Amino acid sequence: MNEAFVYGEERKFEVTGEGVKRKVLAYGENLMAAEVHFEKGAVGELHNHPHTQLSYVLEGEFEFQIDGVKKIVKKGDTLFKLPNIVHGCKCLKKGVLLDIFTPYREDFIK
Repeated sequence: MNEAFVYGEERKFEVTGEGVKRKVLAYGENLMAAEVHFEKGAVGELHNHPHTQLSYVLEGEFEFQIDGVKKIVKKGDTLFKLPNIVHGCKCLKKGVLLDIFTPYREDFIK
């Protein structure tokens, strides 16, 4: 893709679970940004992948589990996930995450 300007309002959401939707923002071969919206009570199921991931909490409150450790995070907090680490979350207050991946998630591109 490698677009210099990516307008969020032009990106379409994909439903990824009950109460969870995602839209891919800018990306290139080595980096990707995605915005993920959660309704209160929605769950990001435990999973892992071969990408390094940062998640920045833009809105809301979440209970995250990373490598078996559970913690509550809220707006302004950041999470770091190494490749292949099992992680997931439950949304405690309606929220939005900005997820950054390296390399980009080929599985997110259709």
